[in-house]
Order: sequence, then C-alpha cells, then structure tokens
Amino acid sequence: MQNDVEKTDTKEKVYYGLHQHGILVLNAATEDQIHELKREIPNIHLRQVTGTEGSSDKSDLQDNFLYKPYFLEKDLEKGKVITFPSLKNKNQAPFLPRQFVELIPFSSEKVPEILNHFSIDSNTKDAQTIKETNKFCEAPAKKAHKQKCATSLEAMVDFSIIMLGTNNVQAIATQVQGENQMLQKYTVKEVEQVADGVNMVCHKLNYAYAVHFCHGGGSTKTFMVSMIGVDGTKVKAVSICHKDTSLWNPKGLPFVVLKVKPGTTPICHFLQDDQIAFLPYEETL
Repeated sequence: MQNDVEKTDTKEKVYYGLHQHGILVLNAATEDQIHELKREIPNIHLRQVTGTEGSSDKSDLQDNFLYKPYFLEKDLEKGKVITFPSLKNKNQAPFLPRQFVELIPFSSEKVPEILNHFSIDSNTKDAQTIKETNKFCEAPAKKAHKQKCATSLEAMVDFSIIMLGTNNVQAIATQVQGENQMLQKYTVKEVEQVADGVNMVCHKLNYAYAVHFCHGGGSTKTFMVSMIGVDGTKVKAVSICHKDTSLWNPKGLPFVVLKVKPGTTPICHFLQDDQIAFLPYEETL
C-alpha cells in the first residue's frame, strides 16, 4: 500500500468520465443537454444504431433523440430493443485509503493547497475541474434530498449504513463485457428485480482520485437487466426506477425526454459501470 501512496503523491492529472445524467434530476434541462441528445450523427454511426447499411433513416429514433437516458418501467421487458450509449464511464480514478485522503484538503477554500498537493497548474483544465467538483460537493441538498461526496470507499460504506438504516448492505454495479461502439442497439435478454424500497446511488465525479456523489434514491425498484449489443457486447446493467418523482424539477431532462409530469409515473435509468448502488441486504432461506 505504501507504494501506491507514493505514486499518488506525484499524480499530476484529473480523471474524467462521461455522462452524468443520473445526477441532473433536480436541475432544469439546459439547451446543451438537449442538443447533445438530438445532435446529428455521421452515416457510419447511423449504420451502427439502425443496423442498416448506409441508411440515413432515423425514423426509429423516437422524437429525434439519439437515445433516451431515462425510460419508463414498462420498457424493461425481455425482447425489447433499445438504442443506448456506452455504459462504460471511462473514469479510472483509483480509490485511496481513508487515512490518506483525510490528510488532503477537500474544500473550495483549500483549492490552492489541493492543486499544490497534486502538482496541478492553476491555469489548466484540471485545476478548473478540481474547483468545480469541490463546489458541486458543497452545494446544499435540495428538498430533503440527502447527499454526500464520499472521498473513500470507507466513507461511502459508512454513509450507506446511515442512509439505509442497517449494517447489512450490499453493493451492486453494472458489468460490461466487450464493447467497441459508443452508441448502438441492445436487445434485452432478461430482467430481474433485485430490490423494492430505499437505496443509495453513488456517481463517480471527475477528480484526482475516486470521489463519488452519493444520494438517496427514495422509494425505488432496482433491476438487473441483461442485454446484448449488435457488436456482441454483453451487459448486465443496474437499472434504478424511481417510484416517486414529485420532487424532481418539472423542467428537468427526464420530463423533457419522456414528456410526462413529475409524480405521475416511475422513471428509470441505467447506471454506468463505475456507479454503485447500495441496497439493504436480505438473506434468503
């Protein structure tokens, strides 16, 4: 472990991931977010998405969306074909031991010290990312929404015990085998409900080491969804279906995409492979 710590002391980079749709439900959708889901794609990508050679027909992309990051529970059915992007987040930031990260400041007021610790130039993109992540983690929770940025695995587990009210917790994550395409069709092969009740979900943020934004999902159903992509990729994806969306922003991305209103129907989303769902563990006889 000592060698890992010594390596980390000299790290000069921030680790970046991809989509963060799962943590945007309390904010109004921006034009950039909507444009990202509707942007035009080259014919080579159209062949990957539609499965047709050289076709420019996008009629099967409903409402002109390339894909829908949110969907309804009724869409989780065997045989369903969906268009979806990579569930690999690409963020390779390592977990560091709690006793080590507790020695590193994590605060907007201490950003100069953080940059100095990781030898990051204050005029770089990495420095701006450090500032943004600290600011994001310090933002107050909205509407009784319980949340915490966990800077270690130990801190994440401790918060899950508080959130779920039990020492018996289990963690699950999406598994991806293969994958050569960023956007493609998947066929749902199996849907298994693994929990019904409270949970906690942790989303990996862009930072110099593993930092996760953890929050309570409220009343949810959790599913494991086995899918296979047109390129042969096998995915066993965690899907969280939120049964109560009444406190979500009515102008948020889920309602723009699905054209439904808050509190009227459960809304689901997949977790990428570096996001973690914590559930109460129930032993079966």
